[in-house]
Amino acid sequence: MTTISATAGRARARTGGPEDEDRGPKIFEHVMGWTFVLVLAMFVTRLGLV
Repeated sequence: MTTISATAGRARARTGGPEDEDRGPKIFEHVMGWTFVLVLAMFVTRLGLV
């Protein structure tokens, strides 16, 4: 086995997709998303759009 083929299997190519970047904990994103949904629902009901 050559050196190139031996090391090619171990190293993953970094494509810059969402798995490559470290964006913080996922729970924070979920909490902020649900907070936005609740605030939007409060505005909609206060304006009488429902």
